[in-house]
Amino acid sequence: MPLDALTARPLDLPFREAFRHASAERSSMQSLWVSACGGGFIGHGEGCPREYVTGESLTGAQAFVAAHVDEWRSDIHDSGSLRDWVERKHALIDRHPAAWAAVELALLDLFAQQQDCPVERLLGLPPLSGRFEYSAVLGDAEPGRFAAQLARYVQHGFRDFKIKLSGHALRDRQKIEALTAAGIAPHRVRADANNLWHDPGSAADFITALGMRFGALEEPLAAGDIDALDLLAERLDTRIILDESLLRIDQLDRLADAPVRWIVNVRVSKMGGLIRSLALVEAARSRGVSLIVGAHVGETSLLTRAALTVADHARAHLLAQEGAVGTHLLETDPVHPSLMFGAGGVLDMECLGIAARPGWGLTVVTPAPAS
Repeated sequence: MPLDALTARPLDLPFREAFRHASAERSSMQSLWVSACGGGFIGHGEGCPREYVTGESLTGAQAFVAAHVDEWRSDIHDSGSLRDWVERKHALIDRHPAAWAAVELALLDLFAQQQDCPVERLLGLPPLSGRFEYSAVLGDAEPGRFAAQLARYVQHGFRDFKIKLSGHALRDRQKIEALTAAGIAPHRVRADANNLWHDPGSAADFITALGMRFGALEEPLAAGDIDALDLLAERLDTRIILDESLLRIDQLDRLADAPVRWIVNVRVSKMGGLIRSLALVEAARSRGVSLIVGAHVGETSLLTRAALTVADHARAHLLAQEGAVGTHLLETDPVHPSLMFGAGGVLDMECLGIAARPGWGLTVVTPAPAS
């Protein structure tokens, strides 16, 4: 069926409480919301442009959509032509990954609805099933709030934790003290530094002084400095999680010398859509590189749903999963049901009952307001 129309607008919904890390502090989400119409159906997609991740702005993402919508209406009319466009335009998507992710997710939703099937069947994948277990992610909150949030996660049975480091010694030591007091094993904790340090020595000295040997360390140095990250990993005898440092599949080639040292954080928006995320999973698996399926702070349940497809495809090499916060964090979620982890961080597809529904299986319940 033809693509009749495609529109993009900002989506800005407030958080229940602010979330802070070394690169930004947010009290509301910032997404690009795309709707694609054709044959009486409407598909929806979401992307999260972040200047400090992919160099994209919300304004630039909207401009990208406006510049290419006529081309998409002419060239893309089903999942096959969509895959072809992704392959032919890889360099363009590299420059606008979050914006394209929103478009691609909307088109996948539309085409799957037109064929009356879930997105997984459209892509030749098995249906979603089973349980997905999420990590507790704690922001750079002041000590009292951090301890209270940690206590709630422990009470609800979470087993894996990710904390945001601030680079302030006392503040970060207090986080370690709270984790230790809660009886959480160090190998269950990942520390995300959001590119805090400029050299391996400074990073190693700071992290060693904290007194906890983390299970893995995420983005401690300047994004993309693989050689320096390799030195740091060797000095601390730890694994490094690459997020901002790995945005494209070809960057996996730089990890060939010691694949077990690296973990890739796959975020659908950051990678430039679901098709490219699935390809990255296969490429990482063939190279022996482990994976985390992550999320941007403030994603709606639409991106959570797309990330479930990636996590299911990556299960054998999946070390952890992040996201599925829904209205735990957002005041409102624009889709129903809101996909949220429950006790123990578990999201159970059988309980949700959406896996067999057409498209993403979600119902848009509130319009995407302009910010």
